[in-house]
Formats: sequence, structure tokens, C-alpha cells
Amino acid sequence: MRLVSSLFAMALLAGPGVATASAATAEVVTDNVFTVASPDFEKSPYSGMTRKHWVEAGKYLLGGAFSYIHSLDDPMYFPKQLDKTYPHDENGERVAKLEGFARTLFVAAPLLKENPGLTLNGIKVADYYRHQLVAMTDSINKNYIPLRTGGPSQTLLELGSIALSMEAAPEVLWDPLTQQQKDDLAKLMLSYGNGPSIGSNWMFFNVFIMSFMKDRGYEVNEPQLKEFLEKLLARYRGEGWYNDAPAYDYYSMWAYQSYGPLWAEFWGKHQYPEIAAQFIKNQGDLIDNYPYMFSKDGKMNMWGRSIPYRFASVTPLPLVELGGHENVNYGWLRRIASSTLLQFLQNQDFLENGVPTMGFYGSFAPAVQIYSCRGSAFWAGKAFLGLLLPEDSQYWSAVENNGPWDSDLTAGKVYDKLQPATGLMITDYPNSGAAEMRSWCHETVADDWQKFRSSENYNKLAYNTEFPWMADGPDGEVSMNYATKNGKGEWEVLRLYDFLNYDGGVYRRNAVLETDSTVNYSLADITLPDGILRVDRVSVASPADIRLGSYSLPDVGKGFENSTLELKKGVKAYITSNGEHQLATVPLEGWTSGAETITPKGLHPVSRECAVQILSDKVPGEKVYVTLQLWKRGTEPFTAAELMPVKSVKVSPDGSKVDVRLSDKTSRTVKFD
Repeated sequence: MRLVSSLFAMALLAGPGVATASAATAEVVTDNVFTVASPDFEKSPYSGMTRKHWVEAGKYLLGGAFSYIHSLDDPMYFPKQLDKTYPHDENGERVAKLEGFARTLFVAAPLLKENPGLTLNGIKVADYYRHQLVAMTDSINKNYIPLRTGGPSQTLLELGSIALSMEAAPEVLWDPLTQQQKDDLAKLMLSYGNGPSIGSNWMFFNVFIMSFMKDRGYEVNEPQLKEFLEKLLARYRGEGWYNDAPAYDYYSMWAYQSYGPLWAEFWGKHQYPEIAAQFIKNQGDLIDNYPYMFSKDGKMNMWGRSIPYRFASVTPLPLVELGGHENVNYGWLRRIASSTLLQFLQNQDFLENGVPTMGFYGSFAPAVQIYSCRGSAFWAGKAFLGLLLPEDSQYWSAVENNGPWDSDLTAGKVYDKLQPATGLMITDYPNSGAAEMRSWCHETVADDWQKFRSSENYNKLAYNTEFPWMADGPDGEVSMNYATKNGKGEWEVLRLYDFLNYDGGVYRRNAVLETDSTVNYSLADITLPDGILRVDRVSVASPADIRLGSYSLPDVGKGFENSTLELKKGVKAYITSNGEHQLATVPLEGWTSGAETITPKGLHPVSRECAVQILSDKVPGEKVYVTLQLWKRGTEPFTAAELMPVKSVKVSPDGSKVDVRLSDKTSRTVKFD
């Protein structure tokens, strides 16, 4: 596969206009919504986006960053957002500038490859990046980067990212430099690349630096280069998933499944062909799994850490073509990529003064980690590396389509796709068009010094594309999880899960409370066409208060409407609507009271106020709970059949087995160990 870009005229920037600015306080006038000018609904009947529109989108995003640049000396440094993010000191500010530079270069490199004369905000983009590359090695320059003196750092990551971008467009970013400038840059970058790393996706950044410089005749740490490549491959578990020491999340995709194929294409095929072949082979496994994680309308899930990286999630989709895999539906992959891109670029809250906010849509502190700065969000720019594929590539030539959503996934049914090697499970719901993920999570708060692996990023019972997750509140406000009142009188959610099996349509996990190992949950999820049937057993050494939360609904300006419907004697459905979606909780067994709808503030990524349904009980010792958690789009009321897909529930006298008969005449049996 040729990794070259076709040459064609670049469209004018459909992006933010600039009023006044300084490097740290730029004032950007923007409507905050990217416009798909002259959409092509023949090639792209859903998004209207073709390769030309992706170029425009790249210029739109990069244009916001360049609104802060008024001379070649100005750093890519943006106003801080949220106290928890860095920088906190002068050194952090230096690294934040490098991060802004390196990550915006992900967007710039493919644009410059086919339009080296690109100008934004009166600045020639290629001149700017080359000037800044040279400045990094100038000890008297304010943007100077010293040689490595210690262990791995954020600087390694950013320099590795720069190496990848330079390889994407070497004729613009590397070749024009003088030999002395190249030598100085090689010395700087190799001081980090030849040095230590962290045993996760970070090893790729050493690999990129070493591989880039090796191809240009510089001496590299060859044994370490091969060792890191082998260690990266050893993180592979199957079904397209790499384990990122210890998590499974989007890093499998925007790191391993993007960096691996890119390394193979740029360097691996001639440096280490056998290792390159293995990265490509692993890439092929994602094709029948990862795209199913996106909704029918092509939107991504809110799941895992580094949420502000957003549409970086689609980076591996165009890169599939590098592997030469057979039977790939490129029209579906591009439909997903374009729709996920527009999911954010057409959201009013995505940009603030031209720069992505620290959150999912708008600013949202619970979804942001302490290792991020404002420029971190341009990690999403990796999605534009798909522009390295030419106009006539299969990916850009195919007609957009909905893939299996229009062919294999039938309304009235539900489809589980277990990833046996990881215990992850993807579920697709044709009735609502939603996609759902059941995640890895097994990290204590006590040992989670960065406070993200034990958090809502991973610890929910499930993650759904229709319902971005709500953060937990101190007063028992919990969504899509159980909370237990612990010995300190605090509401503590589940986070220590162990996957058991998926058998007979039942997905089983065990969980234990971190602060009290005598509190045990045996969890069983049965997915249904319109939601989830939960069959759970809770065991405690002494009576404990518990809560179970539903998914949450944002306030979309139409308020919340609550209702109750009696389905049969002793069984009621508790329904909440926000005017766009409806949730229904139906307690079938164990619960001694009905669901309460609460409206917490400041916990939702979409709106200040949200609604969540809560079931509460006091567990005396051991008890089985059977619960329906249902949903639907729109305002058309639930039918009785939709609210009661369960015909009968029978719990054995000792609570070790639950037999469920469904209305479709099928049965499920849950056996607790």
C-alpha cells in the first residue's frame, strides 16, 4: 500500500475567525461549529464528509491553535482550564508548550504534506514548525529543551510524537533543515529515545525516535529498539486488544493499533519485517470487533481515561488499509470516523476560544486527568493521519454505509460480542442504535495515585453511546453502578471486578468492596433488545445500605418528566424522560421500595443538571436482586410489552440459582458460585 497523499487544491478554512490575541489570551471569534461546506451525499450519504472535507476540518481545528501564534517565536501554549491540570510551575509550562507543539503537529503534518505553503493567521505553517524544531536545540531560546538527564518523562512522549509526524512529511519538516540543525535535533531526540521508558504504550515513543534516526544514519540503541518492539507486541491479548499495563481502553486503538501499523509502514517493513508483519496481523483482528463499539450513527462511547482526546478513537480505522486485509467494509469505517469527528466539531461546547475544552463535550473535570494540559486535547489530531492515504485509496473512495447495522443487526434483537481474551464485551442494540461496552476495572483508590484507573472512567457496570457517564456524588448519587454505605459512612462504588464468564447469554462478574472484603457482589448481566436485566446477589457480614443507579439523562432544555406505570400486581415501572430519551427501572425481585429519580448538579458532562434513577435497600446478610434497566429514544411512551420483557423469575430457596423466562419464550439461568 502506498502511503502518499494525492495533490489537490486545499479548500479555504471553514473555521474560527481571529480578532485580537496574545499567546496566552487569544480572543477567537467562532460559532464553535464546523460547517461541512458543499457536502457530498452521494459518496457520503450520512455525514456528507469526503477527504476534501476532512482537510477542511483539519484546517478548522489547526486554525484555532494558530490564532495564538503571531510570530514564529510564539509557543503553542493555550490558557489553562481546570485547576487539576498542569502546568503548576515554570517547568510544567515548558513541557505544556512542547505538548501543544507536538500534538498540533499531528494535524499539521498531513496538511503540509500536500500543501507545504499552508498559511494560517498570517503564519506560514511549515516555517513555524521548522523554526520551533530548531529552537528546541538552541540553549538561549526560550523554547529550548535540555538533553535528558533522568528517567522517562513527558518530554519523551512529545519528542516521539514529533518523530512520527516528521516521518509523515519529511520533505517539509526534516529535509529543509541544515545538516547542523539535523545533527542537533538528532542529539536531543536520541538522548530521550535511546534512554529509558515506561512499560506501556510509551515504548512506542522511544521506538519512533530510534527508527526515524536510524533511517537517517544516526547511531541508535539497537538492542533496546528491538526489545521495546517485542515488549509492545507482548502486550497483545487478542480480538484487536492490547493491554496497556494494566488497562483496556482506547489506548489499545489510538496507540497500539495506530502506532503499530504506522511504524510497520514507515520503518518496520525494512528494519524488522517479521515484527512489522505481526503488528499488521494483530491489526486485522480489530476489524470484526472495534467498529461495533460505535453506535449505529457512528458516534463513540465515553469510556476510559484521557477522555479529552475524543476522536483520536477513530485513528486506526483508515490505517486498516495499510495492512492489505481482505473483506473490509471501508465505507462503514469512514462513516464511523466522519460521524465521530462531527460528534465533537459540531458540538457548541467542544471549543473555547478556538481550543478544545478539557472534557468530553465541554469542560468536565471528572473526566480529566492530572497529567493533562490544555494542549493535550490535540492528541485527537492523530485522526487526521488518515489523510496520508490518497484520494483514490479504498478508504476514501468507498461509499459510506452503516455496515452490519443495516444488514446483520435486526430490530427487536440484541447482539453481544464477547472478547474472550480480555473479558470485555461489546453489545449492539438495533432498536435504539446504541453500542455498549463492559469494561475492565480492578484498581484500588488507595493505590491509584493519579486517581483515574479506579474512577468512573472504568468502574461503571456498562458504558453506552447514548448515555455519557455521570460522575459519582458524595451523597450516593451513582449511575450505572452499585454503591454501598461503608464503615466510614461514605457511599463507595464498585471498582474491584473479576470477570468470570459469558455463557448462555449471561455475562458474569464478581466484585468486592475495596474497604470491606466481607461485602461481595455476584453480578450477572442479561442484555435485552431495549436494555439490561440485572440478576445480582449481594452478601454482607453485617447489614449494609446499598444503591443501584441507572444510566443518567442530561437536561436538554426540556426538563424532566417522571411517571409510574403498574405492570402487574406488585410490579411497577419507574420512567424518566428528558424529551429525547426515556429510562425505565423495573424492580422485579429483592428491592423493598420503588425507584427514586434524583437530579444532581455538576456531575454530568453534557449539562449542569441531570436525572438518574436510584434503587435503595438494606441488605440483611445475603439477598438476590433482579432489576430491569430499560431505555428508548424519543417521547413515544413505552409499551407494556417493552416494559415487561420478563415472563417470570424464580429464585432458588438458597439464593444460589435464578431461572428467568423471557417473553420471547427463551430462558436464562444464573448460577452463583
